[in-house]
Amino acid sequence: MKEYFIDMAGTLAIILVVAAIISGSDLLAKLKTEKNNWKYVVLVGLLGGIFGVYGNISGLPFQGAVISVRDIGPILAGVTGGPVGGLLAGVIAGVHRYTMGGITAAPCVVATCCIGLACGFLGEKMQNKLIKPWWAFLVGAAMELFHLGVVLLMVRPWETAIGIVKAIIVPFVLINAAGFTLMILMMRYVQQRRIMSIEKGRMMSDLKTATVIQHSLLPPITESYPGRKEIDMAAYMDAAKEVGGDFYDFFFVDHDHLAFLIGDVSGKSIPGALFMVRSKQVLQSCIRDLKPLSRAIMAANDHLCENNEAEMFVTAWMGVLELSTGHLCFVNAGHNPPVLLSGGEESWLKRKGGFVLAGMEGIPYREECLELKPGDKLFLYTDGVTEAEDKDHNLYGEDRLMECLKSHRLARMEKIIQAVKLDLASHVQDAEQFDDITMLCLEYLGPQ
Repeated sequence: MKEYFIDMAGTLAIILVVAAIISGSDLLAKLKTEKNNWKYVVLVGLLGGIFGVYGNISGLPFQGAVISVRDIGPILAGVTGGPVGGLLAGVIAGVHRYTMGGITAAPCVVATCCIGLACGFLGEKMQNKLIKPWWAFLVGAAMELFHLGVVLLMVRPWETAIGIVKAIIVPFVLINAAGFTLMILMMRYVQQRRIMSIEKGRMMSDLKTATVIQHSLLPPITESYPGRKEIDMAAYMDAAKEVGGDFYDFFFVDHDHLAFLIGDVSGKSIPGALFMVRSKQVLQSCIRDLKPLSRAIMAANDHLCENNEAEMFVTAWMGVLELSTGHLCFVNAGHNPPVLLSGGEESWLKRKGGFVLAGMEGIPYREECLELKPGDKLFLYTDGVTEAEDKDHNLYGEDRLMECLKSHRLARMEKIIQAVKLDLASHVQDAEQFDDITMLCLEYLGPQ
């Protein structure tokens, strides 16, 4: 009996490996989804028949019988390919067994064909139950007991049939039933992996679309927009994931006043992107409709606090520049201070800021003002710049940012941002990016 167990288990292991490789391919899945899936049924039947033939060849002879895992092929073909697939596999495996001869040749043909056909009907009627391991084991055991019953009915003399059945019943039933159970578990695992792969592909496609949409919401900087000779601008955003929570914006409040801002939402990925869109819309609407700027930001904060069940917040720096005079009013809501490049000097625009937006209703915000001279530049950024880490977790930091800006203070806006990007890359190197990186640079050229 030990020899039968070892031989049947070894054959079963090889069949399982081959079946796993085949079921993991896309061929069967594509054929199964076709409207006219007769090709799938035929292919499943042929594969089941091949498994049965291999079981015959690998089986051990015993008193005119062949002890094998032949029935695994028709059982599997029936469950997956229906009655036609199961019967086809049974005929192939059975005919091959018949050519091998022996006292059980004819009973094995009958039993194998009936098992394939029966499992085909069971697969159609009990598909949801058969995917459960204990149901699969019971069905596999029942099929093998049926097989032995056919042997008892057809083999003569009766004593010979009884002797064969007594000798092989334990390994024959257990190995085939366990094999069918393992097949079902393997198929379920492969199916779940395939579904996950499809869902992941769909999700990645949706995220790519979301990335395109998010970037389309950011204002482009072209010759026609903002299209004013009083200013020069450049911007850059790189999300740590497909979509991020950073944003920048600029728009005209009226013909002589340009509003510009930068923000960083507390969340990342899809939630952060959604809150980013809401924050950007609310801020733009309030800044356009309400005066002064401090009142507009207070109203925006109250709006963002409403229905904020996710308890997200956003830091932001917002300014309104009068193009004809260079008069700049700004409000800082918990954001990193910009860098002012003015008169050959570089300095942080560190004024007393306010609380983050969407954190608490009724928060007042202090409005600051300064006069920009022609040639003055403002560099706005999110904390993804200064907090970028190298592989040893060293931060890029404010000092290195200031040195980089100092070295390129006379460059155009695009060149300044490009210089910071290159310096960041030199610092980070191969380390993973954990936060969004966003920059906005503006130069006041003076009244025209």
